[in-house]
Amino acid sequence: MKRKIIYIPLDERPCNYEFPQKLVQGSGIQLVVPPMALMGQKKTAGQINKLWEWLEKEGADADGAILAMDTLLYGGIVPSRLHEDTLSKIQARINRLKTWKQGLPNLKLYTFQLIMRCPKYNSNDEEPNYYELWGEDIFKSGYLGHRVQLGYADEAEKQELAVIYDRLPAGVRRDYLERRHINMEANLSFLHVVKEEIVDFHIIPQDDSAPFGLTAIDQQRIRDEIRKQGLELQVYMYPGADEVGSTLLARMVNHFAERTPAIYPRLASVQGPYLTPLYEDRAFYESLKYQILAAGGMLVESVLEADLVLLVNTPGETMLEAAEQLTTTAGMNVSRNIVELVEYGRYASRKYKLPIAVADVAFANGADLQLLDILRRAGYLFDLAGYAGWNTSSNTLGTVIAQSMLFTIFGETEAHRNFLALRFVEDAGYCSKVRKEVTEGLVRELGYTYFSVDGQRGQIAGKVQERLEQFIRDHLSIDEYRITIQDCLLPWNRMFEVGLTIEVVRSEEA
Repeated sequence: MKRKIIYIPLDERPCNYEFPQKLVQGSGIQLVVPPMALMGQKKTAGQINKLWEWLEKEGADADGAILAMDTLLYGGIVPSRLHEDTLSKIQARINRLKTWKQGLPNLKLYTFQLIMRCPKYNSNDEEPNYYELWGEDIFKSGYLGHRVQLGYADEAEKQELAVIYDRLPAGVRRDYLERRHINMEANLSFLHVVKEEIVDFHIIPQDDSAPFGLTAIDQQRIRDEIRKQGLELQVYMYPGADEVGSTLLARMVNHFAERTPAIYPRLASVQGPYLTPLYEDRAFYESLKYQILAAGGMLVESVLEADLVLLVNTPGETMLEAAEQLTTTAGMNVSRNIVELVEYGRYASRKYKLPIAVADVAFANGADLQLLDILRRAGYLFDLAGYAGWNTSSNTLGTVIAQSMLFTIFGETEAHRNFLALRFVEDAGYCSKVRKEVTEGLVRELGYTYFSVDGQRGQIAGKVQERLEQFIRDHLSIDEYRITIQDCLLPWNRMFEVGLTIEVVRSEEA
């Protein structure tokens, strides 16, 4: 399949900038991304005008385009929470998209644009500086205000809200709400772009969402407008963010291949479909359906209808943070059955000759180390069509669904094996084990913090690589494959995410 697809990532981190490129490497798909120098760095916005110029130049001969509108409007995901631009300036950028696309009537165009999040903790790591002092109060003012608005608040909540309003500086609240208003109006304005059929498909992801609060209020307003405009089939809104570039890439490749992959999910627990994952606002199964649809597939209820089996390692009764499995697994295995899950994967592979993928969502922010070990002993780690177990449930779902759908088209390639190994090392090795160990060890010993270390490739990154190489030896040792780390960095000079270049060599190739 020879196609040129333009891709504007949500930011410069590997999950957004590199993952989609890795997924189609060597496939014939030419995925063209802006130079890293244009993309900005965390709180520093990307070079918006130059990104537009790059898009207009590269798009002239493209078959499709996948655009993170937060990058083209604000300079990236974090700058979307910090910018000082007026609504008229943002609207001019939206109009620029309309003018550009009208000159390319045959270009397939997919876009995504976030609803601004509202974290419930005090930290200015990705928010305005005042969030260090007032973040929790900003969240609670929205959360409690929403409950009052809906008639759900009791007297204690009403009194707490009054206290928060009294102590929250008016200038802080005004700045935060004015920016939310501008971003919301941009979200609503962009729906008219979709209505005019300039955009073929649009996703509105929700980063760190919750059932009540400012984000939930914005979500309902957008949902009402989607319904009013009759755009339910063109605009999807569900939890997620950093996986959406990969999701839309899978959707576009499926479109060009004229395929609608049928996915049969097999879950590890009876209660899993009904649990609301951490950092999300709805039952897991509702997000699963959206993630499959958004990638261009269809969820089916029988393995006999399926093109792909998705083994889903759902929690039993509650979701914990992945790092907690290092100290406790109390109650984790009573209400789920990961042995049956793994055995079903082997069974379905033999009996139905179907590719098998694994969505590891038992924990937030990392993989299930026990599941990885059982998969290794079952002998089919590198036979998987896809695997993910990082960050939020939706981040994991979007990544593994995209990878496994592309696998059904392009098959087992070197790039596919490398991405599988990347997920094993990053999601299990780093997120579930090494991140906590290094944070509580060398980071603390050298006087750094979780949110500020000694650079992208400093001593801390060196220790991370050393620990991950040991993890590979201890947990990913497979006779047929040798996994090596070619590069290791901390992209935002903090411990939350890692950037890895992984290479897998078969024993006969070594």
